[in-house]
Amino acid sequence: CHKVFKLTDEGRPPPVAGSDVWRRLHSTHMAKPALPRVLFGTSALGNLFVEPTHDEKKAVVEQVLKAVPTALFDSAGKYGAGLALEELGRCLEELGVEPEQVLISNKLGWKRVPLTTPEPTFEPGAWVNLKNDAVQAISYDGIMECYRQGNALLGKYEARIVSVHDPDEYLGAAADEADLEARRADVLGAYRALAELKAAGKVQSIGVGAKDISVVGFVSDHVQLDW
Repeated sequence: CHKVFKLTDEGRPPPVAGSDVWRRLHSTHMAKPALPRVLFGTSALGNLFVEPTHDEKKAVVEQVLKAVPTALFDSAGKYGAGLALEELGRCLEELGVEPEQVLISNKLGWKRVPLTTPEPTFEPGAWVNLKNDAVQAISYDGIMECYRQGNALLGKYEARIVSVHDPDEYLGAAADEADLEARRADVLGAYRALAELKAAGKVQSIGVGAKDISVVGFVSDHVQLDW
């Protein structure tokens, strides 16, 4: 695990502070935004363990909107293979919420694909009655695709708070050292995509969604995170 701190993309040492690579990864050109102290997860909207009705999901979203001045919903393409994003957008629109009245966080790194097996191939047994599957897509191009797909699923809403989802699982699946180096490069490429989205004003903050602290350390050593 400790080796994760020592290499960046293509196995090179960490970029020197002030270099072009360092500036590309660290420069965001935007002040860190103030975020609500509480956010609301949306995995239940993706049918995690149970399948609530759409009206039950909308009732939960409505109560969240009533509870705080500006609601922040945290979602991901992995949640129900995009169903959570789809349901969140639908609920908000049916409740008459304007895009500027809500904040949405989308953890990027899993994209919706057609379901070709009896049940989804990711997290078997966890998601109920899904019509799609999801696959991991951590790379520069993969994250851009996840970002576009996520916003399409949200309808009239856009995720302004983004992160890379499960980089620790992605690195942990490496077959050998060469594969691990390539996957580290993919993770840094994913953050290059997020940095470009932020520099273009399309998102307001960048974070990381991982459970392994060594991987969080690897990312924060090479990328200027907002959270």
